[in-house]
Amino acid sequence: SGSFVQTLVLTDVASGWTECAPLLVREQKLLSEVLTELRRRLPFDLLGFDTDNDSVFLNETVRDYCQEAGIAFTRCRPYRKNDQAFVEQKNGAVVRRIVGYRRLEGLEAAAALAQLYATVRLFVNFFQPSFKLAAKERDGARVRKRYHRPATPCQRLLADPRTPEPVRAALAQTYARLDPVRLLSKMRMAQQRLVDIADRSGTPSVVVADPSLDRFLSGLRTAWKEGEIRPTAQAKPKQKRGRRRPDPFALVTKELQAWFDEEPWRTSSELLERLQAERPGQYPDQLLRTLQRRLKIWRKEKAHAMVFGAMQFEPAIDPMTN
Repeated sequence: SGSFVQTLVLTDVASGWTECAPLLVREQKLLSEVLTELRRRLPFDLLGFDTDNDSVFLNETVRDYCQEAGIAFTRCRPYRKNDQAFVEQKNGAVVRRIVGYRRLEGLEAAAALAQLYATVRLFVNFFQPSFKLAAKERDGARVRKRYHRPATPCQRLLADPRTPEPVRAALAQTYARLDPVRLLSKMRMAQQRLVDIADRSGTPSVVVADPSLDRFLSGLRTAWKEGEIRPTAQAKPKQKRGRRRPDPFALVTKELQAWFDEEPWRTSSELLERLQAERPGQYPDQLLRTLQRRLKIWRKEKAHAMVFGAMQFEPAIDPMTN
């Protein structure tokens, strides 16, 4: 169906700091420009760039770019996606969970996705704590893992002695002026715009007004009652299990049900014997289990009609009167 908007995800291994940016098309020159923009947003200098074996990364353009910028350019081993476990985890926990699985195309969708990521980077890096593995021990088939206390990427940078003092001051200043509730409100509105663009089918664009912060806060009190509240989330429809084989009683279903209505106390074995007597050689004994399931459904329907059908026509009686 042509090209679609993709996401470039950068994850710092030491702190977990994550930056996301949309890619309008898969092109190496565009990747270099987006990488330059992300380097400006990072609170620290980009010293190394480790990628997977995608052709959009492994090319002369990206190699020359890293050489000119003094960035160590490395890649993972072929056919070993576990080498990129840090960024793959963010692909699921951040990108797919926040953006969803809709198909995004065109400049408008890319711009809306960029606005969403501008809010996401602040909300995730400053207010979303995560676990970080401290040690792993293997005892035979059992693996024991120990984790550090949950912390946000900002907290890990502030606690790391390698972080320069200007970076600490900038992070503290940014954190002081952020409001997580306001960020969450902006994120929900950006998600809704993204959904409207993705689900639109040739209709003109509709501008949705941003709700006030008080209205958003009042909605949070009852949002948990409605289940999933992310606009980008899509509920998976339940798959109904249909019949895999042709119905062996398709030609005699009405006749069997008529026998059942006349004598509902008859067992499935008795109905099958009667059917075999009238149509010899057509319905073997192996169909007994199928007929038992059919009678179970009919008995349930008849019992429901006997109980609830009769109650609908009974007059209301006051228990205090005779």
